[in-house]
Amino acid sequence: MIRFLHATKTYPNGASGLKDVSFQIPKGEFVFLTGHSGAGKSSILSLIYAEQRPTEGEVRVSGYQISKLGPNDIPRLRRQLGVVFQDFRLLEYHTVEENVAFALEVTGARKETIPNRVMRVLTQVGLASKARAYPKELSGGEQQRVAIARALVNDPHILVADEPTGNLDERATRGVFQLLREINAGGTVVVMATHNMELVRDTGYRTIELKGGRVVYDSGVDQAAGAES
Repeated sequence: MIRFLHATKTYPNGASGLKDVSFQIPKGEFVFLTGHSGAGKSSILSLIYAEQRPTEGEVRVSGYQISKLGPNDIPRLRRQLGVVFQDFRLLEYHTVEENVAFALEVTGARKETIPNRVMRVLTQVGLASKARAYPKELSGGEQQRVAIARALVNDPHILVADEPTGNLDERATRGVFQLLREINAGGTVVVMATHNMELVRDTGYRTIELKGGRVVYDSGVDQAAGAES
């Protein structure tokens, strides 16, 4: 599903985002990206959803080589991806259902299918009763659930979450994380960048740790090596 092969990312100002990064994430896996601010987590996520392109090396996502994407390929790839951010990025003056519907409208979904698809994902995230509410009327955890519903409404193969619990209290964090686990259990790849090491330690999910733009630890590689020995 996702493959980085000797991927390097250098930004126009000369800053190095990634240095010779290689890993693979197969179908159905849940992966944590960890590391301090500036370690390279956001650079990896931005390459996955094609906001950036690698300076060197190769990045493949769902069969697409990111460095060779044409103008028509980017929307096709992004229809296979859901993206969730720390700051929710909801439309303030639109209702919950309008926020989720927007993700379908911009990808050209048939208008008559939108209401049912919106209610399906709002039910999935436990917010069907808040469909007519506005973001300011919701708690932080509820706003993040709306953002997750918006990311899910196109039935993505991959869900990318950039510090999705960073602005939430402990209870809301646990609720959002449980929802991400349920999404992964349904077969969706989840790649979650986080500073919350307590969450990471409490699960058996694969962890890729970054430092200075390099992978310094990958529990998936270590587990595979252990199984072979």
